[in-house]
Amino acid sequence: MSMTHEESTLAAHGPPPVTPHAMTLKELVDAHLSMPFVFRRNRHEAAAVAGVEEWLRARGLTGEPGVTAMLSSTRPAVLASYTSPDVDADILRIVANQIAYQFVFDDRAEEVGRRWPDRLLPMLCESVAILRDGRPPTTVLGAALADLYRQVQERCTPAQAARWAWAAREYVHGLLYESVAQNGPLPLRTGLCTAVRSLTAGVEPFYPLYEAAQPVEPAPEELHHPVMRRLNRLSVDAAVWTADLFSAVKEQRAGDMINLALAHQRAHRCSLPAAVTLAVQQINDAISEFESLYAEIEPTLSPAGLGYVDGMIGWIRGCYHWSRTVPRYADTASTPALP
Repeated sequence: MSMTHEESTLAAHGPPPVTPHAMTLKELVDAHLSMPFVFRRNRHEAAAVAGVEEWLRARGLTGEPGVTAMLSSTRPAVLASYTSPDVDADILRIVANQIAYQFVFDDRAEEVGRRWPDRLLPMLCESVAILRDGRPPTTVLGAALADLYRQVQERCTPAQAARWAWAAREYVHGLLYESVAQNGPLPLRTGLCTAVRSLTAGVEPFYPLYEAAQPVEPAPEELHHPVMRRLNRLSVDAAVWTADLFSAVKEQRAGDMINLALAHQRAHRCSLPAAVTLAVQQINDAISEFESLYAEIEPTLSPAGLGYVDGMIGWIRGCYHWSRTVPRYADTASTPALP
């Protein structure tokens, strides 16, 4: 049987060389990030997705500029499902609504802070007045926050609701610090960047909801134990820093400052892939310390305390799996990880 030209060439020289696949930033992160916590999702996710859209529409937010596109690109109820796999449908609904609200509020604060810095302060002060003093809202965003606070108060104990409101005010203050940094003449040092990022992460306001999700309230000595407080800090940082890895391309293009990978890039004057690698190591160190401290304190915790720590773990694990799949950060999967 005769051979074609292609077949004779293949027989003489073997198969053509395979061009190696150029690693992307997403693949770089996946290859080096240590994620010891197994992916899980909440069985009430579909109901939470529908509920978020209904709540935003009822609060008049779906008509606001960019909100519909934001919902499509961020999938807040999916993030709620990934971070909170064990909570009941009621708690998941509040978590999803809160995530959606924070995405809307954060995007609006960023836009206002960039274009009209003088208008940002009234916006943030309204939130503080609602959370601290119970003042009635005067804007659509304020009304949404007041309704969210009502949901929290109905499900949580007064002490838990007070912790939620305090942490939510810290998040609001962080957005002011972020605006100052964005409009300043000099880039932030890495330490200042991570300090602001820990506030703008907006993760800590969710933790009182994990208290409320337990059959009994965690004891104060558990919640305020020094090791537990350190676990809290590590979980917030690991969660939001992981999101920074996947958002770095988007934020670099937008000129954003508050991002761990971009802070390393400025500090070391290196490529973005090199900066992402440095950030991954910092996250790995935080997760390793979290695991070590948790192993130390776990035997002393009550079932409620263990459930509370599971909520922290949920944000570390959930932010990773959400960030690597959400459309908002899709550029990471197409950006080469070249030096």
